[in-house]
Amino acid sequence: VQLQASGGGLVQAGGSLRLSCAASGGTFSSYTMGWFRQAPGKEREFVAAISWSGGSTYYADSVKGRFTISRDNAKNTVYLQMNSLKSEDTAVYYCNGDIMTAGGVREYDIWGQGTLVTVSS
Repeated sequence: VQLQASGGGLVQAGGSLRLSCAASGGTFSSYTMGWFRQAPGKEREFVAAISWSGGSTYYADSVKGRFTISRDNAKNTVYLQMNSLKSEDTAVYYCNGDIMTAGGVREYDIWGQGTLVTVSS
């Protein structure tokens, strides 16, 4: 089972990007999913999370009002819409969560491979 993050790239400050994270080998439709990021030389930090139904969302103060997390359980995908990007948003972004395998085994704390977001000022 794995999570595959995509959608990163180079964008100018003030621009937007949409990240996607898709599961393979299982489903995360029953679990909270999150996005984290790690900037060069810094610790990995929480960015946003969304409950299994999408009814509850949580954000780091640094991204509130600019980023939106959402999910499509039918597509087994979680998204992070990032608007009004700043240079300090430059980081590798990772998705994270639990996955239920096709065999009915819950795999805990799965991390995607990360996608690089670079914001130029």
